[in-house]
Amino acid sequence: MMKPRILLAGLLLSAGALTAQAQTPAKKVLTHDVYDSWKSVEGDSLSNDGKYLLYAVNPQEGDGVLHLRDLSQNSGKTFPRGYRSAFTSDSRFAIFQVKPTYAATRQAKLKKKKPEEMPKDSLAILDLAKGNTQYVARVKSYKLPKQNGEWLAYQMEAPLAAKVARDTTKTAAPAGAKTTAKAPSGGTGKKEDASELVLRHLPTGQEYRFDRVTDFLFSDKGNNLFFVQAGKEAKSKNGLFVFNTSARKTMPVDSGRVTYKNLVADKAGEQLAFVSSKDSTGKDIRYFHLLHWTAKDNRARVLADTAYKGMPAKWMVSEHAQLGFSDKGDRLFFGTFPRPTQYEKDTTKLEEDKVSLDVWTYRDPLIQPMQLKQLDREQKRSFLAVYDLKGKKMVQLATLEIPDVSLNPGRTADVAVGSSSVNYLLSVGYDTPSRQDAWLIDLKDGSRKLAVKGTRGTPRLSPAGKYLYWYEPSDSSWKAMAVKGGSPVNLTKKLKVAFYDEQNDVPSLPEEYGLTGWTKDDQYLLVNDRYDVWRLDPSGKAAAVNITDGYGRQNNLQFRYVSLNPSQRVVPSEDKLLLRALDLKTKDAGFFTDYVTKTGAPQKVFMEPYSFTSVRKAKDSDRLIFRRANFREYSDVWVTNTSFNAPQKVSNANPQQSEYLWGNVELVNWRSDDGVPLEGLLFKPENFDPKKKYPMLVYFYERNAETLHNYRAPAPSASTINIPLFVSQGYLVFVPDIIYKDGYPGESAYHSIIPGVQSLVAKGFVDEKNMALQGQSWGGYQVAYLVTRTNMFKAAMAGAPVSNMTSAYGGIRWESGMSRQFQYERTQSRIGGTLWEKPMQYIENSPLFFVPKVETPLMMMANDNDGAVPWYQGIEMFMALRRLNKPVWLLVYNGEAHNLVQRKNRKDLSVRMSQFFDHYLKGAPEPAWMKKGVPILVKGKEYGLELIEEPATATPTPGQQPTAPTVTQPATIR
Repeated sequence: MMKPRILLAGLLLSAGALTAQAQTPAKKVLTHDVYDSWKSVEGDSLSNDGKYLLYAVNPQEGDGVLHLRDLSQNSGKTFPRGYRSAFTSDSRFAIFQVKPTYAATRQAKLKKKKPEEMPKDSLAILDLAKGNTQYVARVKSYKLPKQNGEWLAYQMEAPLAAKVARDTTKTAAPAGAKTTAKAPSGGTGKKEDASELVLRHLPTGQEYRFDRVTDFLFSDKGNNLFFVQAGKEAKSKNGLFVFNTSARKTMPVDSGRVTYKNLVADKAGEQLAFVSSKDSTGKDIRYFHLLHWTAKDNRARVLADTAYKGMPAKWMVSEHAQLGFSDKGDRLFFGTFPRPTQYEKDTTKLEEDKVSLDVWTYRDPLIQPMQLKQLDREQKRSFLAVYDLKGKKMVQLATLEIPDVSLNPGRTADVAVGSSSVNYLLSVGYDTPSRQDAWLIDLKDGSRKLAVKGTRGTPRLSPAGKYLYWYEPSDSSWKAMAVKGGSPVNLTKKLKVAFYDEQNDVPSLPEEYGLTGWTKDDQYLLVNDRYDVWRLDPSGKAAAVNITDGYGRQNNLQFRYVSLNPSQRVVPSEDKLLLRALDLKTKDAGFFTDYVTKTGAPQKVFMEPYSFTSVRKAKDSDRLIFRRANFREYSDVWVTNTSFNAPQKVSNANPQQSEYLWGNVELVNWRSDDGVPLEGLLFKPENFDPKKKYPMLVYFYERNAETLHNYRAPAPSASTINIPLFVSQGYLVFVPDIIYKDGYPGESAYHSIIPGVQSLVAKGFVDEKNMALQGQSWGGYQVAYLVTRTNMFKAAMAGAPVSNMTSAYGGIRWESGMSRQFQYERTQSRIGGTLWEKPMQYIENSPLFFVPKVETPLMMMANDNDGAVPWYQGIEMFMALRRLNKPVWLLVYNGEAHNLVQRKNRKDLSVRMSQFFDHYLKGAPEPAWMKKGVPILVKGKEYGLELIEEPATATPTPGQQPTAPTVTQPATIR
């Protein structure tokens, strides 16, 4: 027999690609080599005056570019490798960091440089009026105050030898840039992150330097800069200081402690709170104090510790809780927790004599794996407490019985909401949505009143603190309760529309369509149904009003409120509202305007065949930006005004797309085997000819029709096919929607997908002899199920599939530690009962029990660190098919989770999926990893990606499809 010839992957063009190139020689086919050239726009932001725009255009791998646009002059500048950009609040300066070059960082890694010797960022300070940019080398981070544009604080990297610092500066700052680079002064202090802090007055360039700083904080108004300074000597204590930017003066806040943490200032910047400890970091139990400083008397006082009045017995101040002042500055919220038991070390036993085990018991509220996953969170759990700064009194709010306490926005109400699922923990996962009890807690004395028992919703406080409100899944209604002497009121019971998800198809109570918000002073609660927005009177006295006048439901439009002021906590009741609109039939999108209190239908601004996202307005101008996209158009930045007059495209992230064969997408319709109307997406190659036949890939994951106008960039795959790549190479890609019946997830997929495929085959342009399936996770399960029910597909790829529901049912989702039972009984797997209640449905929906029927070559991925789907599920399927001598391959990426994270692995999977589908659907040569495998002896040395061209007389192996004949030029495939 003639020895097979080896061809390097990528040298042999697919026949479909050759044909496409012959038709349109000016355009190229997308290949795996183009991924790094595809870019994304990130960090887009407007200056407060609306005059300037910043955005970064970054490749998937390599060096990005930061763009500055002067929108009033229609001019711009670019800055290589700029990122983390921001405008000062007065719109006079732009600040950003500059990364070292990708090549320099990679080279340093190859040389195994120490972390401190790696190339570091520079900081850029751009004067927008003058147009000049100043660079500072080796900057770790920077901060700007929210309301004072004159000040900038940045922290240097830890100092190095002068030569190293100079060399790094050359790498970090752009060529020819003006810099203030010099090796930072001062010592490193006790902590590794201690380094010099520089405070800069931007208009004058005057600088104030503070050495050995480990943490710093600007007040919102920029009137004070607080910073922690490490002691000069190894055993010396640290100190906390404040620099007043008006007086240009540094003052001590506190000193003589080992640790200062969790600095927070009030809105006026006149108060500071923090926690501190005098205990060494090596102690098993460290005792922290809560301290409070005021600018008025420039003195820090201890407000709470283990011995202070109001602290529960044997409790202490938490070092892990986030501190916070009320908006009025009259209350300080902090965390406490029970003092942990201190265990003495047993010095009489060797480590080898100590028993290590987990004890599982049915009495545990949470199973052991969940306890393990939540261990760090539980060790850092804190319980909310409040200190009344005027009354000088501490009140403990959260307890072991009521551990979760939430406040109203601004923390201005006299009550808090306490919630607890403690009594329902044994049913976590089985009873979903889970239940909890809710209390109203008085902030003045800590007294509590049970408000809601056993709710499946999440009660919260309204912005002004007048009402408790929640969506109740048990009866699919919105409810509210007056904080002062009220009782629960059902606000939507009398309305003849559904506020629950009308498309819910899992055996669990449906979720709501979401909350729009509250109007000022808690006058109205605004909620969504599937189409429209409703105004509800939280007292229940006034009738509910559909503020979009039913226009959404009448015209199959879905309206959702777009807030143009992210700092605004309420929906303006008198101003014109901007509503994003989605046509649920055509998937076109756009904007309408409406009012909360005025009657009449909303007014259309525009509707177009695109998706629209990221709408943001300049704080002090009517200029706004948004992102627009469809399948052929990347989501670039557009600029307009609040009336959307003459919108203009600003960014152009991927001009190279015009050089490649791309494709088009259309919405297709059919009926399931049960007669239910369904939708799906059909992606067609560029220059599609309905008289020709094309190979087709079928990808699915529940419902995707609403993503019709989404852009999909060529990128290496985490788990699924890259649609633009395959379409460019001459494939059709069909993405059908699926509807499910409880207890029959596999059959539901079959009865939704197969008639959709058949409806396309009937149109005459699908090569019905060359079709394949691909899906990941839940989609992977459905792929595995479908190949046991039909042989109409020539190949299939299933990522992370569940193959045996009976064995998976009793397992653990290791990423969360939860039992897997809940997902089969109540959520995505949709069986709707326990294994012992519905054993036959678990078996009937498990592909493993029907593998003798499989005739479709199957490629699987099941990674050994998958915390969602146990990788042994892939192993069970593989071993069964292998036993039956069925063509099957299993890819296991070591250390990877459910979806691939590492880019090198994503690239590898993308190549292998292309080779797999090209071989079966286009007759391309078989790669070595499919033909011969990759023995463990050559793991990491050989990857098996080379293509093996068989001679025409080769005899196929049992169960294997015949390989392509020997060729010297690519064969022509229809």
